[in-house]
Amino acid sequence: MRQLPGGGGSGRASRVAQGFKRIWPLVLMGWERWQSLPPEQRERYKRQAREYGERGRKALSERRRRR
Repeated sequence: MRQLPGGGGSGRASRVAQGFKRIWPLVLMGWERWQSLPPEQRERYKRQAREYGERGRKALSERRRRR
């Protein structure tokens, strides 16, 4: 197994742990910000996300049809 610079274990598990440690503060800040939003704004963001997902699915299905 290959060791990463600076010790800390080897392989995929070590890389995942490092990535998690790096991103965890951002996830926590995002969660706290989400919790502080008023309910109507949360719903607005959820609706936007659904619409973006639907647009993406439509674009993929159209692209598959063209092939």
